[in-house]
Amino acid sequence: MPPKLRGKWALGITPRNFTWVIKDRLAICERPGGYGENHRRVRRQEEIIWLRENHFDLVISNIAAPHNLHAYEELNMPYRHRPLSGADDTDAFLRLFYKELQDLLGRNMKLIMHCEEVGDRLLGIVGGYIRWSGMVDDPSQAIIITERIGGRQLDTWARELILNVHTLR
Repeated sequence: MPPKLRGKWALGITPRNFTWVIKDRLAICERPGGYGENHRRVRRQEEIIWLRENHFDLVISNIAAPHNLHAYEELNMPYRHRPLSGADDTDAFLRLFYKELQDLLGRNMKLIMHCEEVGDRLLGIVGGYIRWSGMVDDPSQAIIITERIGGRQLDTWARELILNVHTLR
């Protein structure tokens, strides 16, 4: 049973690098609690509470390993584990993942997606979805928008994903 929190802690804390991709519908963030040596269990708990208290319907974890998924269960936060590892067929993964994302958003669900960090892998997936869904058809515009969301330039992998994602429709 999750601990009872009082005062301002009852509302949790905003996850690091929290950014809206589609306002009030789809957001991205760093893995709740951080990653690597910076990971803190208490922070993870506070960030998951914030997601729950801010009425997110679902957390989507794109991290390859199932680390810390139990924390979502413990705090009654629905989640889906959709790992994308280097061994996966990226095109096959994205075909299924983008359809699932479209279905969830079509049901007016409020979603948050994360990898270990808000890096090129997560930004490439998000930028690819922006283009795949038809929100932005022009690949150059989709890259520019994705770079604004991430606050930096994308690497080659992310740019190529966005440039070629139209073939997955």
